[in-house]
Amino acid sequence: MGAATAVAVAVSVGVVLPFPFYYLLWNHPQAWVDLCGKGVDPSHRMAQISHALKAIQFVSLLSVARISRPPWYCVVLFLLGQLLNFKVYQLLGEAGTYYGVRFGKNIPWVTEFPFGYIKDPQYVGSILSLLACLCWVPFQYIFLWILGYVFMIWVESTEDPTTRAKPLN
Repeated sequence: MGAATAVAVAVSVGVVLPFPFYYLLWNHPQAWVDLCGKGVDPSHRMAQISHALKAIQFVSLLSVARISRPPWYCVVLFLLGQLLNFKVYQLLGEAGTYYGVRFGKNIPWVTEFPFGYIKDPQYVGSILSLLACLCWVPFQYIFLWILGYVFMIWVESTEDPTTRAKPLN
C-alpha cells in the first residue's frame, strides 16, 4: 500500500469513526446507561466521547485540506449550518442532543424553529457546514461524512420505544 492510499484509508476511518458509536448507543441505550454506571449522566458521557470523535474527524479533514480563501457561498453555507446546529443545541440542551430520550430522560417536545420547519435540523446544519468545506477538502471525504449523517438519519427515523433505557431517577 502506497503512502497516498494509507493516508486516504486513515482519513476515511477518522471521518466515519463516530457513526458506529452513535449506532450502538441508539440501538442499545440500556447497555450504555449500565456501562456509564450510577452517578454518571449517560448523555454527558456521550457528549464527551462525541467531542473527542469530532476532533478526530476534524484533524482527519485538516490533514488533506488545502486552505485558501473561501468563496462567499461557502461562508454562507457554513454559517447557516452552524446557526442550525447552535439553535438545536440551544433548544434541546445536552440531554436532548445526546440521546437523552433514549437513555430514559424526559425531554420536552420542541416545536420552535428550526423544529417543525426543517426535518432533522441538526443533521441538515452539519451537512450544510460540510458542503461549505468542499472548497478545501476533497469530495470523497466530505461525501463519506455526509453518508454517515444520512445513515444516522435513517437509523433514528424509526425509533422503537421498547428499546429505550429504563427511566433515570
